[in-house]
Amino acid sequence: MAKAKKEINTGGRSTLPIKEELWSQHQDEWRDPCQITSQWKEASQIDPRLLQYKVTGKWWDVLASSKITLMVTREYEHLVMAMTIFEGKPMISFMPMPHPSGLVVDHKRGIVHIASTRNPNQIYDLMPTNGLLIRGDIKTTPLQGQYLIPVRSRFFPGCLYVHDLGIIGGQLYANAVGQNLVVKIKDCGRFEPVWWPKCVENKKGIITHLNHLQLNSIAGGKSINSSFFTASTDQITKRRPGHKNFPVDKRGVVFSGKTGVAIARGLTRPHSARIHKKQIWVDNSGYGELGIVEDGCFAPILKLPGWTRGLCFHKNIAFVGTSKVIPRFRNYAPGLEVDQSVCGIHAVDTKTHRVLGSITWPYGNQIFSVDWTKSAFCKGFPFLNERKVEKEKSFFYSYKTSLQSKG
Repeated sequence: MAKAKKEINTGGRSTLPIKEELWSQHQDEWRDPCQITSQWKEASQIDPRLLQYKVTGKWWDVLASSKITLMVTREYEHLVMAMTIFEGKPMISFMPMPHPSGLVVDHKRGIVHIASTRNPNQIYDLMPTNGLLIRGDIKTTPLQGQYLIPVRSRFFPGCLYVHDLGIIGGQLYANAVGQNLVVKIKDCGRFEPVWWPKCVENKKGIITHLNHLQLNSIAGGKSINSSFFTASTDQITKRRPGHKNFPVDKRGVVFSGKTGVAIARGLTRPHSARIHKKQIWVDNSGYGELGIVEDGCFAPILKLPGWTRGLCFHKNIAFVGTSKVIPRFRNYAPGLEVDQSVCGIHAVDTKTHRVLGSITWPYGNQIFSVDWTKSAFCKGFPFLNERKVEKEKSFFYSYKTSLQSKG
């Protein structure tokens, strides 16, 4: 007599044999393109509140007239978002990613680089799709248009603690904050230390085993010598960045890539240094300020409602990010009305210093980086605020990029 198959009681949901129950579960897993592209199983469970937004001023008019797609990393919500105008209407899209920080567009090579700073660190390379493969087995019409998709991800040790990314002389560089270094990212997946400030040198060599400076942004020039970098301090002490009692007020600096020493002082947790029209711009985060470096000092030009971090320029418009302040780090923001801080991006006229328009996320938290591409280059990411899952699946089943042969 054949042995009866052992059944499993799952509260009325299934009476399949144990093995078949497991196999059925496995069959249904990892089916959402959101999970596959981010390499993260929970990516399909994004809380819809994180996508709610509010627009003030001429925010959409600015994007429309600029003809750009603006991208932003929302670090603590594990999201990268994109905004553009498509067919005369606002379009917002997203991609889940573990703790995204630095984001930079290599306009010459047509690649978007994004740092993901969980342990281990990753740097994603994304490119726009440029069509669909001809298929006879697609029942649902795919998404149409040019969307950014990952074409490569490189893994690095978590102790690098990668923050900002920058293009210097056509090459990709990153802040290895955990090692007080700036590193060059090789196409083969290697990283090479190329710059560090003089203050981390001693008789034994370079201090790389602990984060002493919070060396966290890159104002990329044509070479390392013409670039600049920011840090929370240039003093090696027992109290290090990340400690609650680390003294932050007016301790921040801007380093010269050429000399390795500070050319400007008096900032508080500076971020997002950028070179625009031969001037060094920087976010003075702890005071919610945007400003420039002049005669060895930081000169604020505008105060915004939050922890300023994230900065890019398109012609005469500066796109500046603001974040809320994590409660345990309130002392890092001595110049802010912490409870009034907002998570958003603000379009600022660099000539008049007026805010032209803003987008804010009421349930948002931390902005890290902002950058743009031409809207003709891409519309953003293939995951829209109101997802079209079946269209997404057909799209990912048959997309092409410039890396694939023309089929």
